[in-house]
Amino acid sequence: MNHVLLIDDDVELVTMFAEYLAQEGFAVTCVHNGQDGARAALSGEYAIAILDVMMPGTNGIDALRLIRAGSRIPVLMLTARGDDADRILGLELGADDYVAKPCTPRELTARVRAILRRTQAAPDNGTVLTVGKLAMYPEQRRVTWDGTPVELTSTEFNLLEVLARNAGRPVSKNELSEQGLGRPLARFDRNIDVHLSSLRHKLGPLADGRSCLQTIYRQGYQLIRD
Repeated sequence: MNHVLLIDDDVELVTMFAEYLAQEGFAVTCVHNGQDGARAALSGEYAIAILDVMMPGTNGIDALRLIRAGSRIPVLMLTARGDDADRILGLELGADDYVAKPCTPRELTARVRAILRRTQAAPDNGTVLTVGKLAMYPEQRRVTWDGTPVELTSTEFNLLEVLARNAGRPVSKNELSEQGLGRPLARFDRNIDVHLSSLRHKLGPLADGRSCLQTIYRQGYQLIRD
């Protein structure tokens, strides 16, 4: 059973989400402050953390920083509707996806399933994806660049894997969202752009100094074969 960690100070909302997730077959643990939530997320006991941004004391952004300092557990952020600043900052700090509040328990559960489906994909018998200096090991969800390990979030790994399997051709944002995030691309969604910007910083340059991840005008993103 997948164990979900739900971190939010809104007790009534948390109870509603927890009951729905339990009905859908998830084990759920609820924590009502960021400090204890971050500590629980770092315990290694959970498959995914759902983290609210707006909490007193240690807020969701600070809790995410603490989590990412020691864990790659998938993190789904709960953000205020229309609050793009928190949304983008959360993604830049390593959140895997976000849901704008108010949201329904059904939508939240669908996002959780999409993230877990990608992070818990069936083993592929040790296949290694190699594109230039990039090597991806999907079974271990491990990445190296020129032999040096690269630390990626689960969503960054998913998106990079889609690009690696299509190296040399542009992949549209719609494809990346469907295959990498497990959901259709929403209008005005900056998620893909923020994750790809993070990947550019984490991966090394090509021999000519260019980034290996290129934006192709009106077509999407492309992983360059070098």
